Amino acid sequence: MSTSKEHAIILMHCPDQQGIVAAVSRFIDENQGNVISLDQHVDGAMDRFFMRVSFEIDGFLVPKDKLKDYFDTLVAQRYDMTFELHFDSKAPRMALFVSKMSHCLYDILSRWQSGEWKVEIPMIISNHENLERVAKQFDIPYHYLPVTKENKKEVEAQQMALMKEYKCDFAVLARYMQIIPPAFIRQYPNRIINIHHSFLPAFVGAKPYHAAHDRGVKIIGATSHYVTEDLDAGPIIEQDVAKVSHKDEVADLIRKGKDLEKIVLSRAIRQHIMHKLIVFKNKTVIFD
Repeated sequence: MSTSKEHAIILMHCPDQQGIVAAVSRFIDENQGNVISLDQHVDGAMDRFFMRVSFEIDGFLVPKDKLKDYFDTLVAQRYDMTFELHFDSKAPRMALFVSKMSHCLYDILSRWQSGEWKVEIPMIISNHENLERVAKQFDIPYHYLPVTKENKKEVEAQQMALMKEYKCDFAVLARYMQIIPPAFIRQYPNRIINIHHSFLPAFVGAKPYHAAHDRGVKIIGATSHYVTEDLDAGPIIEQDVAKVSHKDEVADLIRKGKDLEKIVLSRAIRQHIMHKLIVFKNKTVIFD
């Protein structure tokens, strides 16, 4: 497979019925496309069909700017299908939101700088000045927007304006310790990724690792999810755990927790930018 050829990616879901795979494959074949990968899943409980297909479009008979309309008319409408169309030639633009903790930010920036991800990072927004030095190291614009009870609406408007100014496709909360306002969430549905420890709802508050240590937990974890208006209850993208024991001090739990947060968040970002997942009814279907 030549990596220089452009691929189109279609993510789709619809009521389960016969002929969907054949219809999609026929559409691609008849327009001289070449299927690179096709993965599907049927949720029997919901009677819902999910599919991701990637195909080469060099020489495709349907013009690139008309592909979405053609697919909608010839395939999607027939099967009552909801779908997204993406092109791998376009690098998504990812805004980063941070507060004081740097571990997730450094991990993201190192993966971006090394070329591990095909993504652009046009800006960083923070409610603290602490991490501006990191942004300068990577030559990324840093916007310090302190949040208070009095200026929340103003900051919300500034954040949304910056997202539009920098043409950001999605946002990642890399340990950003502020609640995202509903208007912002509605503007970017399933396009705001968050990371947090997996103690919730058992150990709430500012020091969950201390509380978990006092309770003698034997396992810790991290969860990455899309942000919804229901706090920390959005569709889960990635999770992982690590075993701990009575030998671990609070500092050990925090260290292991940070490692989990970095890897779980990075996996979630990768799934998102590679268009590997579908959200339906607060659940995600993730294609390998």
